[in-house]
This record gives sequence, C-alpha cells and structure tokens, in this order.
Amino acid sequence: MIRAIDTDLWVAEQPLKYFGLEVGTRMTIIRLSGNQLMVISPIKMDNANINYLNQLGEVIYIIVPNLYHHLFVAEFQHYYPHAKLWAVSGLERKRPDLQIDKIISNNSINRIDGVEYILVAGFNTFDLQGYSALNECVFFHAKSQTLIVTDIVFHFDEKSPPKTKLLAKMLGAYNQLRPSLLEKFATTDKTKVKGSMQQVFSWNFERIIMAHGSIIEQHGKSQLKAGYEWFLEVNL
Repeated sequence: MIRAIDTDLWVAEQPLKYFGLEVGTRMTIIRLSGNQLMVISPIKMDNANINYLNQLGEVIYIIVPNLYHHLFVAEFQHYYPHAKLWAVSGLERKRPDLQIDKIISNNSINRIDGVEYILVAGFNTFDLQGYSALNECVFFHAKSQTLIVTDIVFHFDEKSPPKTKLLAKMLGAYNQLRPSLLEKFATTDKTKVKGSMQQVFSWNFERIIMAHGSIIEQHGKSQLKAGYEWFLEVNL
C-alpha cells in the first residue's frame, strides 16, 4: 500500500526476487505544483494503490531511473497513458516497445519544479550476463531534504530476510549504506563516479530512499559519503 513519508512524498513497496533472493523493490511518488505527480520506478499496481494514487493528484511523469527498473512500466503506462515517460539513456534500445518521451542523458544537475536530478556516470552493476552499465538517475526532493536513488546503493539490515542478510554480509553491504563488492569490482571508471557523487553531495539531504532495503531517515548524507569513500577508495 502507498504510504506517506513526508510532505508531498510517498512510497509503495512490493516483494521482488533477484537471483532467488528476496530484495523487495520500492516506488517513490513526488507531488509537484498543481497536484501533478512524478512516479519514480513504478511497481505492479493493484486497485487499492491506483485509487490512492489518483486521490493524490494527476500522474504527469513516469520515470525509469536506470536500465534495470523497467519491468512494470508498460503496465503502469496502461493506467496513465497521458503521462510523459522519462527514461535513462540506453533503455530505448533495451525496451524498444516503450514509447519514451524524454531520454535522460545529461551528467549535470537538472531541475524540474522543485526536484533536481543527475545521471550518475561510470557506475557498473552485476547481472546474469556479467557486468554492465547501470545508467542511473538520482533525484533530490528539496522540500523534504530527501535523496531518491535506485540501485547505486543498498541498505539491507535486520529487517531483511535471513538469506538476504547473509549474502549482504558476505558482500560487505550489510547494515551499510553503500554498493556491494560486486559493484565495487565491476566499476572501473571510478573517476566518473566520483565526479557525479560530488555533485550529489552538494545537495542538502537528510533522508535517503532507495529501491532495495530500509529507508534511511536521519544522517543519510554522512552515511552515503562513508559508503562511497569505501566504494571509490578515495575521500570525497
């Protein structure tokens, strides 16, 4: 069920398995001016969530924030056919069936109606084929001092299922706000990542909402900085 996080900010979660492990996934909703809604990383919707979302405002933007969070987008578009679909560069090749209105490809900070966003360059992730570019766009909701990310960082803690906790511990990502060892080994162009993250740290955020793991409500900026200093092996 959709739940409120802060003023004009909501999330909804659902179960999701990756490599047989329950990691869950999360959708974020931001209300812009004029009761317009931006939906980041759509999940599978049911009638209760659709009704709730429709009460919050009108869905204007549907965001695919990286090359992996596109599984439920076509179904979501079916409910909101007049919304604009924004997607990161590369999704037009991965999902040619989707009608994309805007490709996010700029590595500098952009702004739309109180929400700032930037594409994180150089970050690679692990999948069944090996390693590949993530092409993730992250967002800053200034009103609530919230950073919204998808897969550039995880936060598996005591609330996670036992098998997920065990693997997170093995990969150095348990109860830590940072990517895992897999991403650390896969990402070779850390100079690009550093440049992007330095721009992210220019934002004044306290909370961090990620797609997988527990939301960080306090001291998110310092925890993310520590996690990325470990990831990049440099001071930020």
